[in-house]
Amino acid sequence: MSEDRSVGRGLRQRHIAMIALGGAIGAGLFVGSGVGIAAAGPGIVVSYVVAGVLTVLVMRMLGEMSAARPGSGSFSAHATRAWGPWAGLLAGWMYWALLVVSVAAEAIGASRIVAGWLPQVPAWVWVAAFMALFTGTNLAGVRHFGELEFWFAGVKAAAICAFILLGAAAVLTGRAPAAEDLTAHGGLLPHGWHGVAVGTIAAVFAYGGLETVTIAAAECEDPVAAVRRAVRTVLWRVVLFYIGSMAVIVAVVPWDDPAVAGGPYAAAIGRIGVPGAAQLMNAVVLVALLSAMNANIYGSSRMLHALAARGDAPRLLTRGGRSAGRGGSAGSSAAPVGTGRAVLASAAFGFASVVLSLLWPRTVFPFLLNSIGTAILVVWILIAASHLRLHGRQRRTNGTGQERGLRQERGPGQAAPMRGFPYLGYLALAAMAGVLVFMLVDPGSRSQVLCTGAWTAVLLVVAGLRRRRRGPAAGPAAAMATATVVTAAVVTAPARTAPGTGRPRS
Repeated sequence: MSEDRSVGRGLRQRHIAMIALGGAIGAGLFVGSGVGIAAAGPGIVVSYVVAGVLTVLVMRMLGEMSAARPGSGSFSAHATRAWGPWAGLLAGWMYWALLVVSVAAEAIGASRIVAGWLPQVPAWVWVAAFMALFTGTNLAGVRHFGELEFWFAGVKAAAICAFILLGAAAVLTGRAPAAEDLTAHGGLLPHGWHGVAVGTIAAVFAYGGLETVTIAAAECEDPVAAVRRAVRTVLWRVVLFYIGSMAVIVAVVPWDDPAVAGGPYAAAIGRIGVPGAAQLMNAVVLVALLSAMNANIYGSSRMLHALAARGDAPRLLTRGGRSAGRGGSAGSSAAPVGTGRAVLASAAFGFASVVLSLLWPRTVFPFLLNSIGTAILVVWILIAASHLRLHGRQRRTNGTGQERGLRQERGPGQAAPMRGFPYLGYLALAAMAGVLVFMLVDPGSRSQVLCTGAWTAVLLVVAGLRRRRRGPAAGPAAAMATATVVTAAVVTAPARTAPGTGRPRS
């Protein structure tokens, strides 16, 4: 089934630019990076370089496909065109699960920060308030989402830049003995290359979220130009925000300082001597968490809407929301036609995950987190595999098979070509396979691979059943059965595994 294109054009280029700039700067970087630093020491810089190269390759491949065929389904639609409905169903539902569970983790984290400032108000009140706020924002229209993300991303980007400048000044003026901190606590690689590998796993999950910009670009005034600009800035964003900030942290504060595990940025700012460092970073982390909640509700609703439009989710999810304007496109501030129910469904599952975390914080919710522990790697693998197939198909047809290849319908000059094909694509696949194998043999992260593998197996079985039962209601029924089976499994299964080093996308 063709990709649904009933999208509005409510986002502007400035919205997409800021979403691309700060879309993946979240708690995974501000807080979760402490796990990687504890494992790799100063070698965390190497970990972020390795994961950053992989991220750039994946984004270049996704950018080429999305520039050729922008759509709210993004990589899910590309996987369908490349490998068939089973791949699109797997990519779409895997990403949707990742986002809605992340919404719960972010809501809980944000509520704890605010509850620390206002202890007289129960944390669950803040969870409900945040969920209601961002559900309402996404129901109101894509322009409201874009405006919120514009300012959220600006705050996060400014905070990172200020942090790097302060850290660099401290090192240059001698206030932070960089050489001593880097070498006097076990050397540059205190836990060897095994520690660097563990740090790379944490870095991969911190980078997760950059791909959301290709979903948002479909609702921009010029989606092709938006995708091209976003992809072109990936490299310097990775170098500045991620690698740069990791280098500053390990240069300013000893990697084995106990404060680093709880919040590396707060620990570094405290070491520099910034007054009120802890509360300042709490405010920045709160903004990052709220931004991630807003973006994840948006991304999950658009992915669910695209799945429903292809028949991989109940068709009723394509109804509800603003009607299309003249010419079949929605109004300037409208969401894609019919995303109202998709927003409500995604928010409802996110809120259900919050309830599970409150009722069973040490059993069911950790199991839920583990079940999406390596989901981003599964999605990235499908992106790389889809690009290899679609790009190769385009070359074989010499640009004549527009429906099946990567040729941009508006003209091949507007595409965002991926250089180094196919070698860099195979390199990316090999690197991701290596990360999965390492996680499987590492006791600390094995449970994540196994739980995500079970979720993948369920989706593949459903895809197989859909193929065997080709009927008008087969797709929606099977998709709804998937959600029901997985939710029931999560609620009833005993969670005997502890979360590994990975963090939910934020």
